[in-house]
Amino acid sequence: MKALHVDLAERSYPIYIGKGLLADCQRLLADKLNTQVMIISNTTIAPLYLDQLKQALSGYHLHSFIIADGEKYKTVDTYTDIITELLHRRLHRQCTLIALGGGVVGDISGFVAATYQRGVGYIQVPTTLLAQVDSSVGGKTAVNHALGKNMIGAFYQPQAVLADIGVLDTLPGREFNAGLAEVIKYGCINDADFFAWLMDNVAAMQQGEPEAIAVAVERSCRNKAEVVAQDETERGVRAILNLGHTFGHAIETAQAYQDCLHGEAVAIGMAMAADLSVRVGRLAEADKERIHQLLRLAGLPVQLPCNVTAATLGSHMAMDKKVKDGRLNLVLLDAIGHAVVTADVAESQLMATINAFMPSRASA
Repeated sequence: MKALHVDLAERSYPIYIGKGLLADCQRLLADKLNTQVMIISNTTIAPLYLDQLKQALSGYHLHSFIIADGEKYKTVDTYTDIITELLHRRLHRQCTLIALGGGVVGDISGFVAATYQRGVGYIQVPTTLLAQVDSSVGGKTAVNHALGKNMIGAFYQPQAVLADIGVLDTLPGREFNAGLAEVIKYGCINDADFFAWLMDNVAAMQQGEPEAIAVAVERSCRNKAEVVAQDETERGVRAILNLGHTFGHAIETAQAYQDCLHGEAVAIGMAMAADLSVRVGRLAEADKERIHQLLRLAGLPVQLPCNVTAATLGSHMAMDKKVKDGRLNLVLLDAIGHAVVTADVAESQLMATINAFMPSRASA
């Protein structure tokens, strides 16, 4: 087992990474748990791991609430349903919530924790690669609005993250590949050596090699923890973690969260960000090609889906949270391993990239 530390003063917390950690969670989490515990999971993960987690936490007053699986259920209605259940069960301010699932479960559980009785403790137990390397770490919690992804939320840190890489054995291949998008992101934004390692090891990860997966999860979490420790509420450097996400979130919103998985949309977004970085004179063409190559090796898409138009994508990007004073701040690359945040992008350059990635014209 590896243990990392997210250094945020009184809000600091550990990240535990290893195989078989679910069975050992009572020992690892004993100082984080209160007597009343509510486990929030979804209809896919609960049948696989809920009983195991409950058995590991024998001795606590356990409750559980199961939500539907999918990004389209990350809504205010689902949030309200969980709050109602907590009230019906009479859980008090000293309760602990446990998010057992992927990014949707983690995001919505965190937002519930941030707001229930003005804030209760919660623990992330991520069950997808994407959640283990990204969404479970850093304290971003939210639900979606019809006009934009993650528009209703709060920064609220968990008390611990327990990433059992053993649960990834039941993750479908497409979901695993989607998680690789966030892994690749860390190599692109601030870890060129990791990017090179991924070029050589992404196939081993896809084949289920536990050592390779453990290295990738640990290095990704370490990268994110270091950035979050510098800028908890995204007022500066933390924004680099959004590489590809402005494009990706717009794709997801345009599709009403029906087709692309989050990681797939981010992969397309990273490919587009690399292209735009070349257009504005920041990134070398050869680095763009290496990024596109690694995304393809990971089995990820690198062009826009057929049901997204350039006009719709541009409209949703204009609603992004990173718009400031009417200007869209984008995360671009100066090189593999060096990201920058800039509003210095002409609309013509942005639209040239969007048009280049439309299915009929994409050459990426």
